[in-house]
Amino acid sequence: MNILVLGAAGFIGTNLSIELAANKNDIITLVDKNKEWFDNIENFQFTNTIIKESPLDISMDYSILNNQDIVYHLVSTVVPSNSNQHISQDIEANVLFSSKLFDACIKYGVKKVVFISSGGTVYGKESACPLSESTPTNPISSYGVQKLTIEKLLYLYYYMYGLDYRVIRLANPYGPYQRPNGVLGAVTTFTYKALKGEEIQVYGDGSVIRDFIYIDDAIKGILNVVKSETKHHTFNLGSGYGTSIKQLLATIENSLNLTLNVVYKSSRSVDVPINYLDISRYEKYIGKFETISLSDGIQKTAEYMKKNLM
Repeated sequence: MNILVLGAAGFIGTNLSIELAANKNDIITLVDKNKEWFDNIENFQFTNTIIKESPLDISMDYSILNNQDIVYHLVSTVVPSNSNQHISQDIEANVLFSSKLFDACIKYGVKKVVFISSGGTVYGKESACPLSESTPTNPISSYGVQKLTIEKLLYLYYYMYGLDYRVIRLANPYGPYQRPNGVLGAVTTFTYKALKGEEIQVYGDGSVIRDFIYIDDAIKGILNVVKSETKHHTFNLGSGYGTSIKQLLATIENSLNLTLNVVYKSSRSVDVPINYLDISRYEKYIGKFETISLSDGIQKTAEYMKKNLM
């Protein structure tokens, strides 16, 4: 099988690409903006991967989709915290790009598109948790609006042209290969700062609740959804329970036996107070989703950091 991963050098993309390449019967084409970003993947010396540098925007050469069976769409130019700053520009960069990508998928006969959406932003702040796939979607960030619009576009292309697809509404993944720069990933960033003895900044009073999932579990779940033959196209994927930021900090302290230096800042308007996902559709149609504990995930993340980042 021929598989194309767009945005392959990012956090999710790197972990996904490593897992996909483990199947020697598949040819995996990995695409991102800068070939230098692929150092982590190249260290594995896979013989069935093709790495390509490409502008992941509307100027991309879409002929790269020729002969591809599955396309993974992991491309995003924004994150939730800054997505409301340049809304029209970001919609063009992400939604228009996706539409052109799906046009090319039809042109080149791609069989399936897998889109990594956001379980953390598409639902908004008004609905009660846990959030199911049928929960009303009212995002409060442009990031969530863009993700949701791309989901709707995929349904449209499925309805019009029969393009098969899977949407993964992913919770908050953390673990190896995520950059601990504070832009995304509270678990990764806080763990890194804890190991370095640096100040940890928390927005709000720590009562915000999120759904954290270790990256290995996330990749396992994604691939299980992609391989499934269920009638459903959209799946939540998370731990299935919520953890407050205060609980997260306490778990890091206990797991690593460290004292944290935490500073609380003013809350942000883009932060939903509580968000965790109902994964019952996954468990009903695909199977029991067993994930490692937050404490074990933090320890695994810390071990990776000690070996590779310090």
